[in-house]
Amino acid sequence: MSNKVKILVHGTGFAGQGHAEAFRYAGAEIVGIVGRTESVVKQVAQDMGIPYAGTDWQQALEDTKPDVVSIATPGGAHVDPIKQAIAFGCHVFSDKPLTADGSTSKELYDLAVAKGVKTAFASSFRYMPEILHAKRLVAAGAIGEPLEVECISHFNLERDIPFGWSHRQEDGGGRLNNNFTHMMSIVTSVVGEKILSIMGEVRDDLGRAPIVEGVHNFKTRRDFIPEDINDPSLKWGESNVEWSYNVLAQLESEFAKKPVSVMFKHGGLHPRFNEDHIVFYGSKGAIYIKGHYGAGPLYLYGESNGGDAKEWLEQSLPADIAANVPDVEGDTERNWRYLIREMVKDIEGENVAPYQTFKEGSQYQQLIDLIRKNDYWVDVSKL
Repeated sequence: MSNKVKILVHGTGFAGQGHAEAFRYAGAEIVGIVGRTESVVKQVAQDMGIPYAGTDWQQALEDTKPDVVSIATPGGAHVDPIKQAIAFGCHVFSDKPLTADGSTSKELYDLAVAKGVKTAFASSFRYMPEILHAKRLVAAGAIGEPLEVECISHFNLERDIPFGWSHRQEDGGGRLNNNFTHMMSIVTSVVGEKILSIMGEVRDDLGRAPIVEGVHNFKTRRDFIPEDINDPSLKWGESNVEWSYNVLAQLESEFAKKPVSVMFKHGGLHPRFNEDHIVFYGSKGAIYIKGHYGAGPLYLYGESNGGDAKEWLEQSLPADIAANVPDVEGDTERNWRYLIREMVKDIEGENVAPYQTFKEGSQYQQLIDLIRKNDYWVDVSKL
């Protein structure tokens, strides 16, 4: 018998296969995989050398008796499989969003706490190397007291990507679920985990998308965009989620006397003119990181940058941070591996740094519910 932590994966697409590889990287054993379509799940299991393939989640739990389940389906399909896994006594790794709404996310968090199982929530871009670098710099006082944070991103997504879960709120779609969860995780990891207040507004700039058969992998959905988008025989699905959002938040920070102001601005369909970026402004300097998720490079402004206090200087990534980053192509895959490595070590009894759990997954989903209400406007038309 193997002494490795045993993993059962729910989902056969990009996330399911990525989770499986990440758990293997962490030294765990993939004992099975479950999907909706028998032919697909059998093929994925064969290609990946996974011994068990099935379409019945409860049966798979009983047959494989995993220590951990990995939930890699769209957010709208998470509730029942996670409930079953918790009842079975499994630890749970879940991709974001945790569920499609705050109430069910809170229910899953409460169930996990009551059962005493460990959970991990994969808003995992906080593990980008330059984000870890920024966290160290802020903690060391490189920018003085953090005052505000600015997160700007424009993805210029193709409007004709085939209709699917990402277009529907009830399925876990929307840019808040699939971008904001990462951005809030990034900022809290650097500044402080306690969110004090929030407000925001959302907008659906899309309206509809073409319905195309055969799309099984989220990462390759662009390959299925119809060649003739004006074909009168095309069928269309209606979007009911946000494709742009603007959010303001205040965070408590152990490094600042006052709450830190944060601005999140994201346009899923809008083109960028200059670089997407994340900036941490402080009382004595600032940190600028290129890229919507902080891919880098990182620049430091202020007396701590080793040069003139009034210029931005690029900073080298510390060697120890670089050495601890999983060696795999793709930011998403790398960050899954980092978080999953931490979770597996925790399950095996090693001491690890705190990582995001269903507590944060539940909190973020409740925040998203509040933002989507769009009820923060003050009517000044009569002034």
